Amino acid sequence: MRVKEDTLDMFYGTEFQYVPPFRTQLLKWIGNKQRFAHEIASYFPTDVKTYYEPFLGSGAVLATMQPLSALGSDAFGPLIEIWETLRDNPDELVRWYTERYKEYFEMGKPEGYERIKARYNAAPNGADLLFLCRSCYGGVVRFRKTDGYMSTPCGVHTPITPGSFAQRVQVWRRRTAGASFARLDFSEAMQRAESGDLVYCDPPYTHSQTILYQGQGFELDRLMREIMSCKERGVRVALSIDGQKKSGTVKCNLDIPSGLFEREVLVDCGRSMLRRFQREGETLEDDVVHDRLLLTY
Repeated sequence: MRVKEDTLDMFYGTEFQYVPPFRTQLLKWIGNKQRFAHEIASYFPTDVKTYYEPFLGSGAVLATMQPLSALGSDAFGPLIEIWETLRDNPDELVRWYTERYKEYFEMGKPEGYERIKARYNAAPNGADLLFLCRSCYGGVVRFRKTDGYMSTPCGVHTPITPGSFAQRVQVWRRRTAGASFARLDFSEAMQRAESGDLVYCDPPYTHSQTILYQGQGFELDRLMREIMSCKERGVRVALSIDGQKKSGTVKCNLDIPSGLFEREVLVDCGRSMLRRFQREGETLEDDVVHDRLLLTY
């Protein structure tokens, strides 16, 4: 992790904790924090009662932490259907993937992918979304703003085998054993948190994700109000949000209330996943992205 120089003394003391990396993805997802989730979690308190993640997405930070008590939530129904099935019936999750893997190869590429995508768009569901997110181009799950239609084309890679996916399901079921999952608006989820709890927010980024992951309706000012409410009642909040793009030459200006956050860390995210999708065949040395990790404590 790249940290701002003026925060080094503050962080590299008694509050810094080592969190082992966890590299095995279950879902491919735009904004996936899998590669540096352990670094983000290293800035979390060590005395958390219950962990909340109201923009669950790929679940990378939750699985890296392996909390004893957690609520993972999201407003996107098909995504939460995947997480609830992991918790309640992991064998069913493997069956979903296996059936669509066979369908994908029986029809050929990209015809098999397009049939699964068309079925999903006709009736959005977790089973089809599970396979699509692992087989779409670059893992960029992209939706049309007008009607929510998933528009990402077929990926050039070969999806992992059902056997490999089954192994991942076993690992992820163990690592999320302390979590429950629910389809909730982020406000409702955050209002459940109590003093001593931690909320980690990884919302759609306003500078890059307006057509991704059905994030078009997200309102940053409403999130800021909920974070302020959490802070007032003793709930600690960590927020990943836009920081710098184009290798630091463009800073993302956001309307963040003064005094709400006590600390700020810059996280080196490497090359932009979205720009890799948009600029196929081009080099991306000029598109290194840094997120901000803002902490209320």
